[in-house]
Amino acid sequence: MASKGAVLITNFKLKGDYITLAQFLKELTYISSGGQAKWFLAENTVYVNGESEQRRGKKLHSGDQVKIGQDEFMIQGLLVD
Repeated sequence: MASKGAVLITNFKLKGDYITLAQFLKELTYISSGGQAKWFLAENTVYVNGESEQRRGKKLHSGDQVKIGQDEFMIQGLLVD
């Protein structure tokens, strides 16, 4: 019997208070321009905190979890001393 592989969650560090979903997709090179976000979200299921999300302007904050296909990401805020 085959065992299931562990889910790898990649940390994404914010450069500010938030990042929009479109900017996030561009940063991770899922899309090459912000204009492609609407098409990408219509063709691919993206989950934010376990719920399907299609708004390219959705603000992602520290603690949010994003899943795109088999890829999972944890949004992390800036570290403050």
